[in-house]
Amino acid sequence: MTVHIGAKPGEIAETVLMPGDPYRAKWAAETFLDNAELVNEVRGMLGFTGMWRGNRVTIQGSGMGMPSLSIYANELMRDYGAQTLIRIGSCGGMQPHVGIRDVIIAMTASTITSPSSGIFRELNFAPCADYALLSAAVAAARNKGTKTHVGGIYSSDVFYAERPDLDEQMVRHGILGVEMEAAELYTLAARHGCRALAVLTVSDHLQTGEALPSEDREKTFGDMVEIALEAAFA
Repeated sequence: MTVHIGAKPGEIAETVLMPGDPYRAKWAAETFLDNAELVNEVRGMLGFTGMWRGNRVTIQGSGMGMPSLSIYANELMRDYGAQTLIRIGSCGGMQPHVGIRDVIIAMTASTITSPSSGIFRELNFAPCADYALLSAAVAAARNKGTKTHVGGIYSSDVFYAERPDLDEQMVRHGILGVEMEAAELYTLAARHGCRALAVLTVSDHLQTGEALPSEDREKTFGDMVEIALEAAFA
């Protein structure tokens, strides 16, 4: 048991999927895991452990933003021995060829600042995914026929950004989408010697203004969860 995770020793699996929304964690556990059991509900940040095709999996909510994710990812790796952490969540599309409902598999995650920025001082550390997870996720997505994009994303430390000039430069440099957690997850995984990946569903688009209706999200997000699970145990 840690400050933010109430699970007992042995209740967290080595493979952890991390949606931001704790209720999405509940939905994913009930939908994809066998014999899922609630192992954490501290501060309402739900976590469940169960089985997927004979493999033990924990699905733990991370909250919104890098500071929140940093708390849970640190404790999962440091105190519970998690070795593989995959963020599953939504993102905003940034390129014209990236459509609503598409899946983005993040090779790199750029950011202006994160909870780890102070450690590096003048160094611009380049957070990147684990290659084995990345390649396995790409293969899983292709096998499913899911329209998928692989490349760089942007992890923002604010939701209501007011930097159109920054958005313009990210589009110019090929950034596929924007979310709020992956850069810190990749950095922490590197620090702890673990594997990390972000598999994201495009729920809205910064250029077109399109947005996925809430009633359509559940089915679409299912592809993302399956890709993450298949990648983790490839």
